[in-house]
Amino acid sequence: MYIFELELKVRDYECDIQGIVNNSVYQNYLEHTRHEFLEENNISFAELHDRGIDAMVSSIEIAYKTPLRPGDNFISKLYVTKEGVRYIFHQVICRKSDNKLVIKAKVHAVVVINGKLASSLPEFDDLVIRSQAKYE
Repeated sequence: MYIFELELKVRDYECDIQGIVNNSVYQNYLEHTRHEFLEENNISFAELHDRGIDAMVSSIEIAYKTPLRPGDNFISKLYVTKEGVRYIFHQVICRKSDNKLVIKAKVHAVVVINGKLASSLPEFDDLVIRSQAKYE
């Protein structure tokens, strides 16, 4: 079901006084995964912006399940769907040592072209098609 995976490791400074990854850091992990995924698919935010196209997050839903701790290796995974004008990045993070679910997230993104909300972007539509192909 997931079409992209990225392995990362928790750094000490990402943890709070409780010795677990601070909740805000997970959004950085999610964003880094999306950027690496887009880069792997030859989509550059800088190049899109130069063409007057900006993809931006409109909302994020995150369910925190199991905390990560310093030194934990984890796998961040995603696939993409589309609902109306929104592209939905379905993302999970799993601890590598036991494959335990750490977080589950839905990141809603929209595309603005020359300052106006766009109904679609061919480059992103191709990512949705790739995701759907995984189901078949």
